[in-house]
Amino acid sequence: MLRLNKKERMRVWENVMQAIEVYTARVAEHRVTPQLDPDAIRVRLCRFDFQEALDPGRAIDFVVENLWNQQVHTPHPSYFGLFNPNPTTMGIAADTLVAAFNPQLAAWSHSPFAAEVEMHLVRAFASRFGYDPASCDGTFCSGGMEANHTALLAALTAQNPDFGEQGACSFSAPPVVYVSSEAHHSFLKAARVSGIGTRAVRVVPVDERLRMNTAVLQDGIEKDRREGYLPVMLVGTAGTTGAGVIDPLEELASIARDHNLWFHVDAAWGGAAALVPELRPLLDGCEQADSITFDAHKWLSVPMGAGIFLTRHREVLLRAFQVVNTYMPKDATGLPVIDPYAHSLQWSRRFIGLKVFLSLAVAGWPGYEEAIRHQSRMGEALRVALRARGWKIVNDTRLPVVCFTDPNCEEARHLEAIVAEVLRRGEAWISTALIGGKPAIRACITNYATTDHEIEALVATLEKARSAATKDSKDLKDLKDPKDK
Repeated sequence: MLRLNKKERMRVWENVMQAIEVYTARVAEHRVTPQLDPDAIRVRLCRFDFQEALDPGRAIDFVVENLWNQQVHTPHPSYFGLFNPNPTTMGIAADTLVAAFNPQLAAWSHSPFAAEVEMHLVRAFASRFGYDPASCDGTFCSGGMEANHTALLAALTAQNPDFGEQGACSFSAPPVVYVSSEAHHSFLKAARVSGIGTRAVRVVPVDERLRMNTAVLQDGIEKDRREGYLPVMLVGTAGTTGAGVIDPLEELASIARDHNLWFHVDAAWGGAAALVPELRPLLDGCEQADSITFDAHKWLSVPMGAGIFLTRHREVLLRAFQVVNTYMPKDATGLPVIDPYAHSLQWSRRFIGLKVFLSLAVAGWPGYEEAIRHQSRMGEALRVALRARGWKIVNDTRLPVVCFTDPNCEEARHLEAIVAEVLRRGEAWISTALIGGKPAIRACITNYATTDHEIEALVATLEKARSAATKDSKDLKDLKDPKDK
């Protein structure tokens, strides 16, 4: 039953391909959000006690039906969410091929083609960020979390050669790391897992544009040194999750040099601006970074997940991750290659880079340039449409993240009621966020298929939701204060 016969296999492939094609062609006709009911899902799953074999077609049909009905449809053109992609056709094909061929990317010799494809991509993206492809290094990761964790380990290793063997206690003083209050919280996890602890993460306030406040940063570094701490790493964000803001990277690079800090740029989403000539200046300074995080499963729209860690220090990954063992294959001994497991956090892993390779090979840099430019235009179209209806834009970015409030009532409860009504209607997915410590509604153009039609529909839905939330709020007030009627 593990390997079906040819006739059964052909039927399975046909069923799966048909399901993929129907979903791709018709997802825009479906509601974006599911009706959330965990008990209903668990009841359906109770049928599966796995004591008897199930017909393959019925098993696939069960999964397809429930994926249709029980997920937020991130490939929907009215999903305005958290950088989740509408996957490229070639990305879907790539993940299918990877599942079938199942290349093992631990030892280079087990899958030379896969290993070389990924390193070719590392050099290609590194050059786009301004690194020298001849002297850079990098690795594919599960996502931005792993890439940021890798960055912290690289920084600690670069600052202290004994860290790999002796850990955080080998530092002459407690190490500390600097991030902005708008930075991704993956750095807290990375600090916890790396052993330096979350208290080692210094959260620097932002300025009125939501960028890291460099004056406060400078004071904080000097204060930490006076108090016996050892600053080791500075993180700049290129496209914050909440507001799409880019920190002053050139200034941060200068501060990092002055204080001998490892400078890391988290460009997980906003890094795609490097592919568009008119947006590339927004990232000036990233070429001075010691390392960069970039997620191809965000703005490059390949299937989840495809993180990339890049560094201009060729030896640091080997120093951070290489271990001696006797059981790994030695077939490639003497060749000018590096085993993937020896310079990354992962050991056995799948061929992550193929979906990036095939998508980029078919679209080319020009195809991606136009897709990113289109989404940026849609972001501006949304800003214009919202302002025309009296909404207030509260973030300042050229990237397609739009944060806004209702100037008639900017309370969190009111904004959350608006978002809840939008989600209830199923016509779009948006969210709330704290932007500079204040509540806002957040909408991001994450889909290359989003057009003016979806922008207009979202604004119309927001208007209906605002009216409903305002009426409910007034009705509630009348119930509490009947004398005011």
